[in-house]
Order: sequence, then C-alpha cells, then structure tokens
Amino acid sequence: MSSTSRDGPDDRPIMLLTGASRGIGHATVKLFQEKGWRILTVSRQPFDEACAWPAARWSHIQADLAELAQVETLAATVRSRLPAGRLHALVNNAGISPKGPDGARLGVLLSDADAWTRVLNVNLISTALLVRALLPELEAARGSIVNVTSIVGSRVHPFAGVAYAASKAALATLTRELAGELGPRGIRANAIAPGEIRTSILSPGTDELVARDVPMGRLGEPREVAETIHFLCSPAASYINGTEVHINGGQHV
Repeated sequence: MSSTSRDGPDDRPIMLLTGASRGIGHATVKLFQEKGWRILTVSRQPFDEACAWPAARWSHIQADLAELAQVETLAATVRSRLPAGRLHALVNNAGISPKGPDGARLGVLLSDADAWTRVLNVNLISTALLVRALLPELEAARGSIVNVTSIVGSRVHPFAGVAYAASKAALATLTRELAGELGPRGIRANAIAPGEIRTSILSPGTDELVARDVPMGRLGEPREVAETIHFLCSPAASYINGTEVHINGGQHV
C-alpha cells in the first residue's frame, strides 16, 4: 500500500506504542515497520531531530504517563493522526522500575508513597485510561491490545522492586478484564511476559541468574519479543484473547 505523502497519514494499519525509545519497544517499532505498519510512539522526551526514519516526526507524541491528566490530551493527539478513525493495535510497553543507591532493589521498606504512585501510574493506570479513551478507534478497527507484563509479576525477582512487580501482576489481571469486557466489541487483549531480555538496563548478576534459572541457558533478544507482539496483533492470532504469553526460555517452569 502506498503512502499519500512522506510524512502524512496513509491506509496502512496503525499501531500506538508506549515506551519505544529502547530495548523491546525499539525492536517492536523496527519490526512493525518492516511488516508495513505505520507507527505512533509515546515518550516523555520531545522529538529528537536525530530520528531520521520516515515519518518520525509524525509518529512522535510527547507525554508523561506518570501524569494521568495527560492521558486525555495524548488520546486526542492520537485521534487527530488517525486518517480513518481506526487504531489497529495498542501496545502498552512503557514501564518504570526505580532503583535505590547503586542500583539496589527497592523492597517494601524502601518504597515510599511517591514511588508507588509513579510506578502504578505509568505501568498500570495509564494503560487502563488510554484504552478507555481510545475505545472508539480500537473498536472501529477491531483492534488488538498487547500489554507488556513481566516474569516478575508471578515470582519474587532478585532485581525487580516490589512496586514494579506488583504493577506487572496487576497488569496481567487488567489484561484479562479487558479481554472479557472488550471481546464482545471485537477487541482482543493479550499480554506478553518477558523474562531476561538483552537490553541496556540489565542488572549486574543477570548472567548468573540466566545460567541457574533459564533452561535454554541464554538471554532473550528484543526481536524475539517483538515477533510475539506482532503475532498477537496479526490475523493469525484472531481467536487468542485474554492470554499472557511467557517469553523467557522456560524460566517460569
């Protein structure tokens, strides 16, 4: 399908991705572009002129998901960029995991109210509000929602803090709720739960953890996660709804 202009809208399917600047999000943007999708991305940072890929300026939306009052404005901006009022995929990948001094894990005793509020706003509540705000556009496209949870939502992890872990467990529950409520509207909601993936934010000691706990004995690659996200947004997954897919080399077994 051809574009009507270099930086304007066209008739390709459109995905909105939060948390696109690195790791899994960056790999997902690259893969969906290869597959012919048009991308909208959300970041706290302003548009970077160094982004040279086609339609980068059109694609970028600046918003801080920790500030829930910004969600409606974000949704309105997304709506203004949808050429036919349809959003085919919403991938909720944004997530924060605050650390203590020297990267220390923040347990219950070290996590104050501000830390809990910011983590839950970004990792959980903004997702629910964004789905709510963009429901007409998702319904018009019979779209797919993919929430990025984590292996830490189902087990205590040596590196992930308590607020992050709790938010990911709650996001898995939210995914099931969305699947049940929105399925009759033609919208599917699923989650992926990555384990130890090769990104720039791996904690010291990850190699030892992988050797001990991952049957496949290696880190996952961001591209492997992106491929699963793409599958869940494709017609091949048309009867998959309310599922959390583990992408961790068997670490959860």
